[in-house]
Amino acid sequence: MKVLIIGGVAGGATAAARLRRLDEKAEIIMFEKGPHVSYGACGLPYFLGHRLIDDENKLIVRTPEKFIKRNNIDARVNNKVMSIDRDKKSVEVEDLNTGKKYHESYDKLLISTGSTPFRPKISGIDLDGVFTLWDIPDALKINTYIKEKKVKRVVIVGGGAIGLETTENLAELGIAVTIVELSDHLIAPIDSDMAVQVLKYVSEKGIRVILGDGVTAIEKIDAGFSVKLKESAIETDMIIMSVGARPQSELAKEAGLLVNERGFIKTDRYMRTSDPDIYAVGDVTEVKNFITGQPASVALAGPANKQGRIAADNIAGITSRYGGIQGTGVLKIFDMTVAFTGVSEKEATRLGLKYDKVLVYHSPNAGYYPGGLEMAMKIVFEVPSGRILGTQIVGYKGVDKRCDVLAASIRLGATAHDLTELELAYSPPFGTPRDAVNTAGYVIENILTNKLKNVEWSSVEELPGEEEAIFIDVRGEGDYSVSKIKIDGFERIPLEELRGKLSQLDKKKPIYVHCNNGKEGYFASCIMKQEGFDVSNIDGGCLFRDCSLCDGETKA
Repeated sequence: MKVLIIGGVAGGATAAARLRRLDEKAEIIMFEKGPHVSYGACGLPYFLGHRLIDDENKLIVRTPEKFIKRNNIDARVNNKVMSIDRDKKSVEVEDLNTGKKYHESYDKLLISTGSTPFRPKISGIDLDGVFTLWDIPDALKINTYIKEKKVKRVVIVGGGAIGLETTENLAELGIAVTIVELSDHLIAPIDSDMAVQVLKYVSEKGIRVILGDGVTAIEKIDAGFSVKLKESAIETDMIIMSVGARPQSELAKEAGLLVNERGFIKTDRYMRTSDPDIYAVGDVTEVKNFITGQPASVALAGPANKQGRIAADNIAGITSRYGGIQGTGVLKIFDMTVAFTGVSEKEATRLGLKYDKVLVYHSPNAGYYPGGLEMAMKIVFEVPSGRILGTQIVGYKGVDKRCDVLAASIRLGATAHDLTELELAYSPPFGTPRDAVNTAGYVIENILTNKLKNVEWSSVEELPGEEEAIFIDVRGEGDYSVSKIKIDGFERIPLEELRGKLSQLDKKKPIYVHCNNGKEGYFASCIMKQEGFDVSNIDGGCLFRDCSLCDGETKA
């Protein structure tokens, strides 16, 4: 059997290595149009300025020489596949080193062409000094430019994972960074209420962030560049575009394979395309969302790796199925960690799912153990089953652990009750006897069993006025000193004083309580509900609020 693989990196290289382990006799040829067939693309931001990764070779996972010696795989770099002839079962290839064109036949073909950075059609986008960070040559060009031009200022267009990781590494070099993001919040996979905390943190780190605005043009000026926005401009020494990607599916389209309206190659659960002898994996494909069953396309290395393995199995005659993508990711921005998996609230609303969500603050380790800054956790769950649909976590320690526990729980169909029963590793440096994941399960159970009513900050303005309802801030003195936020209409009655003042409250009016992180509000709700009050806790407390609801500029 002769198998051709178009594209390497996570999907193609994994498929090639797996296929060789399954079939020692197969002829395997891999084509990569760039100079590297297998490298750590996710490590590129950490190579900038040679701050953390000082040698490009450390990013290279396997060279063509290693592929031939270890795997007997012919990996041809700087060889670009120009077309696919499905009738003749062959491809036309151009050797970019020599310009020579040639053909290779196949029994099975795998497409792993990935994606390419999106470059908006704006004036000045092709100027020297405007970059994307997509592969090792890109990183080398950026490093050279920074050194030669003595770059002091950079504008990063796009506030996603790559944009933020790039921000951190350039800022640590002493470069002043401005992020311009068209959306109303950073990091598209998470919801805006969680992204508020990221915005606060990066702003405190000296990063300038402009939200809800886009670049309209880039002009060369004496001082460097002028980045034109809708109603303003930013002077800078360099621009890095990080505004998303599009699938490199031109070969598939020209070959007549089925693609969706956005250009992703349609695949089945065996990673086959509409041609039974052609498979596709990675960023270029449309697969199914594991949770919703809807078509989905996500550019993540983990799914691409799994898909490559599954495609190789099926090419080798072993029935193997891809269960669907879940969208699990994590990123580091200075000392902060942001992790997410599954369905966001925004996506749940768009799909019309029957859901609710909780916002929980929890320490990653025992309270008496140093360094335990609380994590903010948002859990989206199905109503009334309590099945966990997704989570987003923002914090400084232990975030990845909790996200992975919840990612595994989602894959196994866990409910809130299952979360309460998980027995997780505990020692003071690593957790609490009742872990953050357990606590999230308990909070969800309280909502599903009507032990707790909650509302969210975004709906505060829609609640009854002060004449029809009572609004109470139950923060204790310790919490209040951390975040001296006063919201109009809320009377401050610390939790410790609440029992003694219940007789002064009107039981005929609904009551809404808030605290710093949701916990004291919950305790207050328990007290008041048992005394016959109609009480709701504002989910997540002050730390989840929309800053526009507060008086003046605040820090928490």
